[in-house]
Amino acid sequence: MRQRTNWPATILLIAGTVFILFPLYITIVNALKTPQETAQSILALPESFSFDNFLRAIELTNFFDAFGNSFYITFFTVIFTLLSNSMVAYAIARNMHKKAYKFLFYYLVSAMFIPFPIIMLPIVKQMSALNLTNPSGLIILYVVYGLSFNVFLYVGYIKSIPRELEEAAIVDGCSRWGVFWRIIFPLLTPMNATVGILTALWAWNDFMLPLVLLSDKAHHTLPLVQYVFQSQFSVNYNLAFASYLLALLPMLLVYLFLQKWIISGVMKGAIK
Repeated sequence: MRQRTNWPATILLIAGTVFILFPLYITIVNALKTPQETAQSILALPESFSFDNFLRAIELTNFFDAFGNSFYITFFTVIFTLLSNSMVAYAIARNMHKKAYKFLFYYLVSAMFIPFPIIMLPIVKQMSALNLTNPSGLIILYVVYGLSFNVFLYVGYIKSIPRELEEAAIVDGCSRWGVFWRIIFPLLTPMNATVGILTALWAWNDFMLPLVLLSDKAHHTLPLVQYVFQSQFSVNYNLAFASYLLALLPMLLVYLFLQKWIISGVMKGAIK
């Protein structure tokens, strides 16, 4: 018996796809046009495909310097996030029967509901007083800000790991520290992949936190250098779109190749 097509769901999926792909089409098409062609029609295909906009965008934004800053911040943010957030989540997950740890868990989770603009200025003042208005300070903030959501994911996953594995390791003479690194952390690989990818996407694409924290232009990340295309009265859309694509491409490739880890990790953490 043939299944009937769910037309409402199909129409919503098609509409959602169009809304997502249409801005991307506009960006790609106009990145390959001259300003004169864009002025004539923003939707039409370019008369001839030219990559001059990409070359000029690389030059104007000091693309490779900004790329290096973004890579440095993203790489160390991911590493420190995986190491620190997983340990905090393990301590909480194995002590949820204690009131202090249960309170700590809900306290961290509640932080997800605090809008960033509310705490933006106090954070900038505090980091400035500590002389951390630089990429290293930005890495620290990313690790701390990601703690609430990551602990939420990790705790759900760690609860699914049998305690008997840890008890057997302790009987064999393994310390609590050794249990985590030799038993628990390797078992966290699916969730580590999920947290790592989501953290990388966030740190790479974030605009607001670097904007308020990084005062030195030499430290600017790729999202920040997009400002170069905006003057007081107009925006050079062709160069801006080309630069947007250059900044977007690395993380887009990462997501396309590793999206199965994101989906599987979130599902396992939620179901188990």
